[in-house]
Amino acid sequence: MGFFNMGANPQTVLGSAVNAFFMVIYLVLFVRIIISWFPVNRDGKLMQLLFAITEPVLAPIRKLVQRSPLGGPGMVLDFSPLIAFILLRLVNSILVPFIDSAVIAAGLNF
Repeated sequence: MGFFNMGANPQTVLGSAVNAFFMVIYLVLFVRIIISWFPVNRDGKLMQLLFAITEPVLAPIRKLVQRSPLGGPGMVLDFSPLIAFILLRLVNSILVPFIDSAVIAAGLNF
């Protein structure tokens, strides 16, 4: 069980693939958080790719946080990555066991 597995125990190939997808998203989001602490040129291809992958996840959350009492125009800290981690973990913990049980029930387990 490593840091990225986070307790998920997929039993099927499809469940493992979905879990791997979430692990990649966690990793890319983590890299974006770390990079945001440093003055980095955001015009590079790697940074554009990083933003292209993470912004669709972070932008809606950021918009909701800005409307809440936690956010606002003077918000110093961006809590959207933390909320994204929590939501992604929740979706992963529901989706992977559901996929595993559906694949096993259908007799498609490899």
